[in-house]
Amino acid sequence: MSYYQPETECASQETLRAIQSEKLVKTVRRVYDNVAYYRNLMQEKGLTPDDIRSADDLSKLPFLSKDDLREAYPYGLLALPLTDVVRIQSTSGTTGKRVVAFYTQNDLDIWEDCCARAIVAAGGDKNDVVHVSYGYGLFTGGPGLNGGSHKVGSLTLPMSSGNTDRQIQFMLDLGSTILCCTPSYAAFLGETILQHGLQDQIKLKAGIFGAEAWSEEMRRDIEKMLNIKAYDIYGLTEISGPGVSFECSEQTGMHINEDHFIAEIINPQTGEVLPEGTKGELVFTSISKEAFPLLRYRTRDICVLNRQPCSCGRTLIKMAKPMGRSDDMLIIRGINVFPSQIETVLLNCGFPANYQIIVDRVNYTDTFDVQVEMTPEMFSDTVKRISSREKDLVTSLRAMLGISPKVTLVAPRSIARSEGKAVRVIDKRKI
Repeated sequence: MSYYQPETECASQETLRAIQSEKLVKTVRRVYDNVAYYRNLMQEKGLTPDDIRSADDLSKLPFLSKDDLREAYPYGLLALPLTDVVRIQSTSGTTGKRVVAFYTQNDLDIWEDCCARAIVAAGGDKNDVVHVSYGYGLFTGGPGLNGGSHKVGSLTLPMSSGNTDRQIQFMLDLGSTILCCTPSYAAFLGETILQHGLQDQIKLKAGIFGAEAWSEEMRRDIEKMLNIKAYDIYGLTEISGPGVSFECSEQTGMHINEDHFIAEIINPQTGEVLPEGTKGELVFTSISKEAFPLLRYRTRDICVLNRQPCSCGRTLIKMAKPMGRSDDMLIIRGINVFPSQIETVLLNCGFPANYQIIVDRVNYTDTFDVQVEMTPEMFSDTVKRISSREKDLVTSLRAMLGISPKVTLVAPRSIARSEGKAVRVIDKRKI
């Protein structure tokens, strides 16, 4: 078994907790002294840094949300002078003020180390060719995995997203072995490679996929198309970017880099901290960040934490694949609907992982449409058979969701492919 930083990845729980406590106490003091916005939040709760003596006191601190980041935009949460900052990254959101995160050189080094841990956990080393097809620029995906690949010593192809023909040409010519991109783009690359009959010429062995939700069924489809092992990676710009947690060969959750981030699960309605193994909203505290340390940041991702021993030897706590979000969960006719549930049904029924959910409101009633691509084989069926497939899919979705959508099967490759995050939901309701 290989590790990038074994002394940390395999440290005892007691050692990790001591590291977290020491870093948390120092970070809280620094944030209180240097960030007026956060100092005001603490004072509203009657707190001073002296109240935080170890990681056990974390729950005393106030939460931060994306609304706080937008309110404090651009420099209101910066904990250092700008002269100490060397880079920004920003979210890919298109509504409201963008979230801008700041990095010192040390912040970048730690982030790249976290991504390097992910690459090594996926079987990467200096002999590999890491093909990075995440977006570059303000988006964190490209820069994070690019830097992690450098730390490992792999040959790095900074492809960015798009120009699929060039992507595949470089894969063939340079012998790419590890692919890093969104799962939806990995699926598109796989479809294109199969379409051109190139699967036997591709040397990929592993993929590191993140930045959007994807199901186990989609993982199996990608692994089959590209003949690889597909690993999950998790991160968010506000905390650092990809590499907050990563999957190992066991593929039963993502190890959180606990020497840099403390994870909690809370009840999203009450804010109460929930015990390990309970499903709730994921909250992260940055304890190593210098420029932009966020304390108790509400991710809105719904998941479970688990500290069961892992066969890979890492002792870092695991987080399950996010099961949806507490803020972009769809409520349709009073029913909670997560897009990941729909994807699971589609893939289990043999449909491709490209679909679109369209929600609207007509005469005060929600409409719920799901457009689903057919495979080429399905598309050649009779009109009667296609109609029968639509009815069967409605039945399966109703069993999963408790609500019946209108299902429309559409031609193969007719739903726009995304080279960044896939646009799965179009909500037209004015609510």
